[in-house]
Amino acid sequence: MLTLLAVLVIQDLFQPPLSKAAPAGKSPRSFATGQYRNLFREQGKSDQEICDKLNAAWKQLFEGTENQRVYYPVGQDMAYIKDIGNGDVRSEGMSYGMMIAVQYGRQAEFDRLWKWAKTHMQHQEGPWKGYFAWSCEDSGKQRTKFPASDGEEYFAMALFFADGRWGSTSGYKNYRAEADHILHVMLRKEKDNGGIVDNAMNMFDSKEKQVVFVPNGQAATFTDASYHLPAFYELWARWAKEDREFWKDAAATSRKFFKKAAHPVTGLYPDYSTFDGKPTKPPWPSTNKSDNFQSDAFRVAGNIAMDYAWFGEDPWQVEQTNRLLKFFANQKPKYVSGYTVDGNPVVDYQATGHVAMNAAASLAATDKVAPDFVNALWNAPIPSGQWRYYDGMLYMFGLLHASGQYRIWAPRKK
Repeated sequence: MLTLLAVLVIQDLFQPPLSKAAPAGKSPRSFATGQYRNLFREQGKSDQEICDKLNAAWKQLFEGTENQRVYYPVGQDMAYIKDIGNGDVRSEGMSYGMMIAVQYGRQAEFDRLWKWAKTHMQHQEGPWKGYFAWSCEDSGKQRTKFPASDGEEYFAMALFFADGRWGSTSGYKNYRAEADHILHVMLRKEKDNGGIVDNAMNMFDSKEKQVVFVPNGQAATFTDASYHLPAFYELWARWAKEDREFWKDAAATSRKFFKKAAHPVTGLYPDYSTFDGKPTKPPWPSTNKSDNFQSDAFRVAGNIAMDYAWFGEDPWQVEQTNRLLKFFANQKPKYVSGYTVDGNPVVDYQATGHVAMNAAASLAATDKVAPDFVNALWNAPIPSGQWRYYDGMLYMFGLLHASGQYRIWAPRKK
């Protein structure tokens, strides 16, 4: 018997699918057509099997036992997503959890996460007002005042989608107003503060029109390719209350940046780049941050494929996705989840989140190897154990993309 969630999801699955991959130079353009490729169905999976796969991920990662889940309810109306391995609650995870909840149609969980983030993470006063502390204790105590740019991007996009799916009301549930406020702060922090106060800076470099790694000091002088989300910027160029021309330019700039930052042979991206696409290391000591392709960079292929599937503005995205997937397909005995950008392995493991993003990349790929990456995600176990947070979030994103369930929910007309 189908669970309620399965019934809700399977209704969406019966939307007419695109039966085959779009050829190079063309795109499904989901924004215009309302159609989304179902890669799992293209590989012969039934609607029932796909629903079961989606439900199993939700049940384990959001409703599982204390040692299975990453979603933890607090009281009657709040919840947080926890990074189990690092022992904190991150704006990345909270915003990802909200995006997953809106795509699954789970408003109660969405509202719980959003209320926790707004209550504990979002600065309500001072120079950082409107930004979200990127790391908190699960008690809600902020571990740092600084934001990380991907959190704000996903918070805003998830809130716009929530308005489209459920409509806005008042207070923290006025989703569209909250989204517009976040976008305002991202671009106008310095203006609102009358300059740079307490080193609080804009989240997008106004000259480069690129997202910065962290809007604080030296961390605002470079970028992270996985934070570039041209598909989101295209929607903000249509929906935002302010700065629509800037968001349109930012989308075009990110597409150009992707070309500059990709290695011409391997297609790999570094975790961190200068604004002109050169690999860079962050200016602080760390054993985890590098100019290699590692955990942050997993997401770039998914960002590119989402942009291509939704808008189809740049045929190069097909070429790039093919290049990247062929590189991984040629690694023997299997690809790992860390390389120098020219293709030398630097780790000996394969992360499920990486597998998931390569499957999502298949939305744009036309090479014959693409179905192998879709099937690899289908066969991957639901992430568990110490590192289930990041792998689990990307795993769920991968499932949503590959099943045609990661969708655009246009805001309600005012």
